[in-house]
Amino acid sequence: MATVRTANAHWEGSLMEGSGTVELASSGIGTYPVSWPSRAEQANGKTSPEELIAAAHSTCFSMALSHGLAGAGTPPTTVDTSADVTFVPGTGITGIKLTVKAAVPGLTAEQFQEAAETAKANCPVSQALAGTEITLEATLVQ
Repeated sequence: MATVRTANAHWEGSLMEGSGTVELASSGIGTYPVSWPSRAEQANGKTSPEELIAAAHSTCFSMALSHGLAGAGTPPTTVDTSADVTFVPGTGITGIKLTVKAAVPGLTAEQFQEAAETAKANCPVSQALAGTEITLEATLVQ
């Protein structure tokens, strides 16, 4: 069964001087301010499309990795993932770096690296962002 998730954006004014909000409508968990300076310079308490992509990607990757590891008989104890989305004004998104640290009993560092690479390739968000270079740093922790 397919699911649909919805976010709504509202913008007022020009790109440089204007501002807006993004509402996470499906979950109803909040409405967050956005502006060009928060996207191209410092966040200053506001979000950006790139931060929302980073949130989606880090979550999706963690879920894909956890699923793959459990399916192989080595479920993780913990998985902590960050996603750094680089945005260059005038160019766009130039890359995404996933950094994952996980505790997985019974797994070698090499097996973990392979599982992480597989999760990166099969995560639906990674697949949706396939036009962007995605790098991965994976660390197995005790």
